[in-house]
Amino acid sequence: MEDSLKLKGDVFITVKDKDGNVKEERHEENLVVSAGLNFICDRMEGTTEAVMSHMGLGSGTTAAAAGDTDLETLIGSRQSLDSTTVSSNTITYIASFGTGVSTGTVTEAALFNASTSGTMLCRVVFPAIGKQADDTMSVTWVITLTAS
Repeated sequence: MEDSLKLKGDVFITVKDKDGNVKEERHEENLVVSAGLNFICDRMEGTTEAVMSHMGLGSGTTAAAAGDTDLETLIGSRQSLDSTTVSSNTITYIASFGTGVSTGTVTEAALFNASTSGTMLCRVVFPAIGKQADDTMSVTWVITLTAS
C-alpha cells in the first residue's frame, strides 16, 4: 500500500479603502517551497524550527520556484500573524497590513517563521495589487493536507 501526501495552499487577499469598502479581492494558489517541505519534516521530528509567525508582501514578479527562500523584493517589513488556526487537515494563517504598512504595488506574498531571516514555507506571485497608504490589506493563507 502506498500513500501520497499532498499540500495545497490557497491565498485569499482583501484590500479595503480608508472607509472600509472592499477595493479588491483575490484568490491565488501558492507554492510550498523546498525549504518549507524541509520545515514540515523538521517540525514532525521535533521543535528545533520555530512555528510560522510572519507574513511578508513584496513587489517581485519572478514566478515562485521550489528553491525560493525569501521574497524577491520585500515591501516594508514582515508582519506578525494575527492568528493561526488548525482544523481537521488544514491550517489557516491570517495577517493584516494596516494603513501605511507595505504600501505600493504588491505582486508577491510569503509565509515565514521569523520577522527576519528564518524559513519560508510558501510563496505566491500574482498580478499587481495597488495598496495605497490609507488602504488595509488582509491575507488569509490556508494550507490543506490530503492523502491519496
